[in-house]
Amino acid sequence: MTGTADRPRKIARIKDVALVAGVSTATVSRALSNPTLLSEESRKAVFEAIRATGYRTNHAARNLRQQRAGAVLVLVPNLSNTFFSQILAGINLALEATDYSILIADSARPDASHSLENKRIANYFSDSRIDGMVALDGGLSTDGLEQFSPDIADKIVFACEWIPGEVFPSVRSDNVKGAQLAIRHLHALGHRRIAHITGPRGNVLTRARRDSIAPERQRLDLPAREGWIIHGDFSMRAGHRAAADICAMKERPTAVFCASDETALGLISGLHHHGIRVPEDISVVGFDDIELAEHYLPALTTIRQDRKALGRRAAELLLDRLRAQGPSAQGQVDTLDVELVVRGSTAAPKS
Repeated sequence: MTGTADRPRKIARIKDVALVAGVSTATVSRALSNPTLLSEESRKAVFEAIRATGYRTNHAARNLRQQRAGAVLVLVPNLSNTFFSQILAGINLALEATDYSILIADSARPDASHSLENKRIANYFSDSRIDGMVALDGGLSTDGLEQFSPDIADKIVFACEWIPGEVFPSVRSDNVKGAQLAIRHLHALGHRRIAHITGPRGNVLTRARRDSIAPERQRLDLPAREGWIIHGDFSMRAGHRAAADICAMKERPTAVFCASDETALGLISGLHHHGIRVPEDISVVGFDDIELAEHYLPALTTIRQDRKALGRRAAELLLDRLRAQGPSAQGQVDTLDVELVVRGSTAAPKS
C-alpha cells in the first residue's frame, strides 16, 4: 500500500497563490513583474502566499511569452581591475530583486578592435541573449548597433564612463568637483607647486579631471608648469614611472594629484624607491577610494566616489527604460556626489 509520503507533490500554480493571498491572478502577475505598482499590503500578501505554496516562476516560459531574454550584459573595460568590483556589486544589488540575470563581458581583450567588439555586442542583442546593457567602457563604439535593435538608445546605460555627445543615458561621479576638492585641499595645506598625473589619453575621465585643474589653479593663483602635467593610464605602473620624472625635475612639485588611487599608490612606492618621503617631502592625493587606499602606508588621501551606488543607480535606470512603454528621454545624466577623505599621505609642505 502506498502512503501519502510517496505521492508526488502538487506543483503550485499562479491561481493557487492568488487563492491563498486573497487577490486576483492579475495582481500576482503584477507582483512578480513590477511589484512597485502594488500597495505594500498587497505585495506582502502575495509574497507570503508564494512562500506558503512553494510557487516557482517559470522564467523561461514567461520570457518567451513576453519576448525578452531576461538578462542584462555588463561590459567592463578590465575585469582584473579591482576598481570595478563595487560597481558590479551595486548592479547585482539592483538586479537581484528582479528576475534578470547578469552576463559579464570584458572589453579589454588584445584581439578586440572596435568593430569586433561592436559585432559581439550586436550579436548579444540580435540573438536575443540580452534585453539591455550597462557599459562601463567609454571607449566603446556604438556605430551600427541600431540596425540590430532600432530602439538601442533605450537599451544601453553607461556607468562611470560615457561617450561624449551620444544619446545614451549615463550615471557618473562628479569628476569636476572631485578634482577641485583635491586642489583646494592641497592649497589649504599651503602647497603652491602642484603636479597632476593623468589617466590614459582620450579617456573621458582623464579629460574631466585634468581640465578641471586649470581654472582652479587660476582661481587660487597657483603657478602652472607644462612639466607638472604627467601622462599616465590609471595604473600603479604609471605612478611608479612618474616618480622618476618628478625626481628629475629642476623645480620639483611639493604635491601631486593623481587621476586614480592605483596611480597614487604606484607614485608613493616609486618616490620611496628614490628616497623621497610621503607626506614629509611630497604630498599625494588619489581619486576613487579603493579598498587598498585606507590600508596603504601611508594611508591615502583621496576623492571617494560611491561605486556601489553608481552601479546600483545605473542598473535601476536601465530597468526603468526596459519597463517603459514608448521611447525614453535621451541623453539623461545622473551625477553622484563625491567627497574628500583626508588620510596620512598629505601634510603641509616644508617651510
